[in-house]
Amino acid sequence: MAWSLHWFKTVVRDDERGLLTRDGRFERLLGPGEFRAFDPERRLAVETVKVVRAELPVERALMLSRLKPEIADNFKIVQVGPNQVAIVAFDGEPKQILGANIARAFWASVTDVSVELIDTAAQLRVERRHLDKIDSAKTASVVSAVVEPHEAALLIVDGEVRERLTPGRHAFWAVARTVTVAKVDLRPTPLEVTAQEILTKDRIAIRVTLTAFFRVTDPEKAVLASADLANTIYRLVQFAIREAVAIRTLDEILAARDSIDTEVRAFVAERVAALGAEIGEIGVKDVILPGEIRDLLNKVVEAERVAKANLIRRQEETAATRSLLNTARLMEDNPLLLRLKELEALERLVEKVGKIDLHAGENERGLQALLSGLYQLQGPDGAESA
Repeated sequence: MAWSLHWFKTVVRDDERGLLTRDGRFERLLGPGEFRAFDPERRLAVETVKVVRAELPVERALMLSRLKPEIADNFKIVQVGPNQVAIVAFDGEPKQILGANIARAFWASVTDVSVELIDTAAQLRVERRHLDKIDSAKTASVVSAVVEPHEAALLIVDGEVRERLTPGRHAFWAVARTVTVAKVDLRPTPLEVTAQEILTKDRIAIRVTLTAFFRVTDPEKAVLASADLANTIYRLVQFAIREAVAIRTLDEILAARDSIDTEVRAFVAERVAALGAEIGEIGVKDVILPGEIRDLLNKVVEAERVAKANLIRRQEETAATRSLLNTARLMEDNPLLLRLKELEALERLVEKVGKIDLHAGENERGLQALLSGLYQLQGPDGAESA
């Protein structure tokens, strides 16, 4: 935009339009090309704007259309009602979705702007052809959800359960209504109940950890009964284990873990049924004792093992003594057996002897006396026999 002597000159590009004003009042819309006008007093001005897939303030578009009705074809004004949404497409390509009670204006001089108005009061579900045109994650007018095969989903409209959704992709118009899709996992779900400190009947503070499994059986009841089903069941299991531990002594707890599991499961199962779920297995994983109690129990266990070892030792000694007594009685009645035992003892002794020195002694009968003593036994009548 420039002046040359008394002439006003400006150039409008192909992707632009010019808004010509005289003394601040709109006169005409300039198309692409060069514009020249005699303006010695410099009263003219041009505002160039981009018009390719472009938007302009709706108030300005309405004003220009009323001032110059002949240029109204250059704008596309979209006004969305209270129960409507509009899908705006540029050259056949969906670009925007407008919610209820919105007015927008787009340049339509270069871009082909098309608008599809949808009456959301007449239809709750978004049709497939509309769903393919919009990005449901970027608009608040659509609530979408994908239901997996292992899930159950409930459609809740303004606080009322409308239907149970099948597995697949679903989308609904959330215009002038509140739409929620509540999904519930139908698979068995593990629940780890972390250690909590509990006083036993004999006033000993212990910590107990459990593992529980639950499964939703009635999705509608589960959704309406509790905002957080897993957390509710977690608290119920905590209450149950506290009740079971508080009425037992430490010895009873350590000796009756199976009965505690059964008692806790019965307590929880009755209450979980009202929440639309069922309890599977519940098991006590660990019973953690205070340090001083654990040391005392270790000493008790050690003392029991020592006592058991002493008992076994005494039993073995008693058996060995009884065996020696029986052997002595046999030897007392049978001198030959006694002599054989002596020879066995001598044999074991000789195996450990590396060298033997023999001395003849008096009358040179030392060796003969030794050999005679080895094999001569006294017979029953007192006579010696070889």
